[in-house]
Amino acid sequence: MIKESLDDLAAFQAVAAARSFTRAAAQLGISQPALSAKITALEERLGVRLLTRTTRSVSTTEAGERLSRSIGPHLDGIVSGLADLSEWRGKPAGSLRITSVEHASRTILLPALARILPEYPDISVEVIDDYSLADIVAERFDAGVRLGEQVAQDMIAVRIGPDFDQCVVGAPAYFARHGMPATPHDLTGHRCIALRLPTSGGVWSWPFVKDGHELRVRPGGQLSFNTITLQLDSALAGLGLAYLPEDVVSEHLAAGRLVRVLAEWSSSLSGYHLYYPSRRQPTAAFSLVVEALKYRG
Repeated sequence: MIKESLDDLAAFQAVAAARSFTRAAAQLGISQPALSAKITALEERLGVRLLTRTTRSVSTTEAGERLSRSIGPHLDGIVSGLADLSEWRGKPAGSLRITSVEHASRTILLPALARILPEYPDISVEVIDDYSLADIVAERFDAGVRLGEQVAQDMIAVRIGPDFDQCVVGAPAYFARHGMPATPHDLTGHRCIALRLPTSGGVWSWPFVKDGHELRVRPGGQLSFNTITLQLDSALAGLGLAYLPEDVVSEHLAAGRLVRVLAEWSSSLSGYHLYYPSRRQPTAAFSLVVEALKYRG
């Protein structure tokens, strides 16, 4: 039986998961040419092609996919086992990768990490903000953060934040030019600033509810972004209406830089949850982060 080094197999698995030599090289901390040479040498030793490369993408061959499925859980177990040894050193250690969304990262993840990381210098955390619904297993994330309603049922989910209200807001200068909507239906005549969702390619439809009546409005306008920061900045500049979490706009509402409309129609969104596969064996570092993030009402 051919025995390949763990280093080469880990390199292959990183490329297979990332579907990119550039991203995998960054994760591994080596140059892209060095990584490509590793994979080529591995394929030559095995006598089978593992990856299909084009100028724009990388994908696994049938043999590569089979190898990835076979070695992935074992490599994860090795990483977890090595990280568990940190308990014998007195303090947890290890690296964690979390896929999140901008709002949760700024309001929940960063404050929690700021409390614990100074005490645990051997723990490193990488947070990737992305509104797509990432496959955390295939993309080798340790955990994800999304709204409770977005978490798959086969995942372990831990609530890390409360439900929160959304607000339709605009700058006084915008309302002076365009007037104020009286109902959500009026938004079709306004310039709305949309949030682009990479998974579907469409824009997020704004949910509203009043007296048990629910409806969604697809925002239309000149601008769409994939971050709420740019939506907020555009609303402050008077370029249109934005539908944003209340905590994001509260300071601007109090200062008069923004005005809230349709308050009686605004809806609440389910709070953020940290989720991870049920078969995952938590390391001491992972358990520490989860405990720090738990929402305690």
